[in-house]
Amino acid sequence: MRYEESVIEGRNEVIEAFRSGKTIDRLFILDGAADGPIQTVKREARKQGVRIDFVDRKRLDEISVTGKHQGVIAYAAAYKYSEVSDILKRAEERQEDPFIFILDNIVDPHNLGAIIRSANMAGAHGVIIPKNRAVGLTASVVKASAGAINYTPVARVTNLKNTIEELKSKGLWFACADMDGECLFEQDLTGPIGIVIGSEGEGVGRLIKENCDYRIAIPTSGDIDSLNASVAAGVIAFEVVRQRMLKAKRNGHSV
Repeated sequence: MRYEESVIEGRNEVIEAFRSGKTIDRLFILDGAADGPIQTVKREARKQGVRIDFVDRKRLDEISVTGKHQGVIAYAAAYKYSEVSDILKRAEERQEDPFIFILDNIVDPHNLGAIIRSANMAGAHGVIIPKNRAVGLTASVVKASAGAINYTPVARVTNLKNTIEELKSKGLWFACADMDGECLFEQDLTGPIGIVIGSEGEGVGRLIKENCDYRIAIPTSGDIDSLNASVAAGVIAFEVVRQRMLKAKRNGHSV
């Protein structure tokens, strides 16, 4: 189900958006506001696990489109999120080992959209992002995905570490992209695999990194520190494809 991305302003409007089932990615509330409608907005947000940013009036005025925000502005998602179970079901239906991307600290919509596009082209079964400290499915993400968002499920979870642990219990192995890791091309990526990508600035968080089975690095010889996150994701994605094709060929399967 698709939603048109929108900036929703006003207390009653935001309350109705929550109650109508719209997916709210982010909520801005005037710091110190505590009247009845504001409390209702907070309750609805917490029910859905929506991030709340308490900001001053100047910040609200800056992001307001109508100038009538009444101390509350919400960003609604452009697409409805999938569940992690939907991603696993997709792999099962294709009779393939699960191939999933987990993204940590990706805040740039163009990076997220490009990663979704690469994931789709590489045959990945889905992408998982966190609710906090990350960009959601905004219109810019949809555009950058070049249509891939229509075919590649994106799930949003509260806790990436717990999600990784749950998926590991289902047989997945996790490889974390890390500049200090082992060479990507020397690692076995052919089984049920989750690829963890962080931003080029912060990288993957420590707790997430420690919960991965191994760390992989793309060998480079340039003069700058790191690849763009979406480029790194694309390189790794198609190394997974290459290895799976070679394995299938060795086992006598068509590719």
